[in-house]
Amino acid sequence: MSKLYRFGVSLEKPLIDAFDRHIKRQNYKNRSEAIRDLIRSELVKKQWKEGGIVAGVIVMNYNHHKRELVSKMLDIQHDFQELIISTQHIHLTHHECLEIIAAKGKADEIEQLSNSLQSLVGVKHVSLSISAVGDGTF
Repeated sequence: MSKLYRFGVSLEKPLIDAFDRHIKRQNYKNRSEAIRDLIRSELVKKQWKEGGIVAGVIVMNYNHHKRELVSKMLDIQHDFQELIISTQHIHLTHHECLEIIAAKGKADEIEQLSNSLQSLVGVKHVSLSISAVGDGTF
């Protein structure tokens, strides 16, 4: 069972007003929940920068009619198969596809996978989202 620790924070009035508007737009119930998420987000960024183990999702949009693109994408995915947990392929239009790749591993290796896919001719957009692994650290 986790223990809660309380602490005080002093902020200038304009900053707390802006923060309150932010948490209202984000539908937080209170400041504590919003602050916890901000802290977790910063800790995930730290893990990412330091090459720690993270979970990530690569979302990419591409033209599947581009010559040899699908073959090159599959070759890259096989090169990084130890990171890839799952993939999902979605047909958006006759020419456009969306690929979603869930990965877990060293942050720099997931970023390398994302960059390798993004650099392929015919890939229109790649987005990489990272998250904590969920090991209970935070």
